[in-house]
Amino acid sequence: MEAATLASKVGASMFAVDTAAKDFMKMELLRCEPGSASLRMTVREELLNGHKICHGGLIFTLADTAFAYACNSHNKVTVAAGCSIEFLKPGHLGDVLTCEAAEQTLSGRHGIYDARVSNQHGEVIALFRGKSTQIKGHIIGETS
Repeated sequence: MEAATLASKVGASMFAVDTAAKDFMKMELLRCEPGSASLRMTVREELLNGHKICHGGLIFTLADTAFAYACNSHNKVTVAAGCSIEFLKPGHLGDVLTCEAAEQTLSGRHGIYDARVSNQHGEVIALFRGKSTQIKGHIIGETS
């Protein structure tokens, strides 16, 4: 199967059962391609913290989710080995946040991915870096 088709099917398969992302956070999977993924969510009232800005943990969740889809896009079950985030601007009620995650390197079972969270004005509000480790298994069954 072509890598782009496989990645798209992996993303769709994961998203279908990702209740945290799709049902709780109300994220949209925009694309899943080999080594990259993009997701979007709107900052809703229930995502605001005590300062009336988007809770940093929920911005982190958006970035972590894009990272997860990017590193699993090769159809090998992959988990986070570590990650960090830098918050640059707040997310406000009604903002539409988009996260683009991209593979920087993949060597053996280990990868490094960078993700950028931007608002609807193109302003970068957070930068995320994740380290991944492949474990046993495939997302949609073994492929040749």
